[in-house]
Amino acid sequence: MAEFLFEDVFKIDRLNPDGKKFDKVTRIEAKSEKFDMFMHLDVNTEVYPLKEGEKFSMALSPTLNEDGTPDSAYFTPSNRKTLADNYEYVMQGKLFKISEGKGHHGKAEIDASFGGLLMMMKGDPSYFKKYELDQRLFLLMRKV
Repeated sequence: MAEFLFEDVFKIDRLNPDGKKFDKVTRIEAKSEKFDMFMHLDVNTEVYPLKEGEKFSMALSPTLNEDGTPDSAYFTPSNRKTLADNYEYVMQGKLFKISEGKGHHGKAEIDASFGGLLMMMKGDPSYFKKYELDQRLFLLMRKV
């Protein structure tokens, strides 16, 4: 079984904290239960609607292959099960920024782009040791 880079349950605190900018995209502000992470995440809410107060499980993985092997970056239709089969909403993207946490009250921060939909996650620096700049990521979500 593939090992996730990160997995936790988040509760949505606010929607569009900076105001609504796009019709089909909502920026959620959420806090994780287990690792005390703070996150801003852009979600296509026309496809995957979310509400304030809802909880969702979110995982980050470098691959969708259940055995943890890197995937080819090409879509190849098959009947093989993937990590995505256990989730409702999946995005593929790239990690473009890692901040060590000196200026963020001791918190580290990672930023990723999923085709223009952005994620910023901030928390204890020890949880970000597995990440590398330009790393390919899959974000997987399901409501709980």
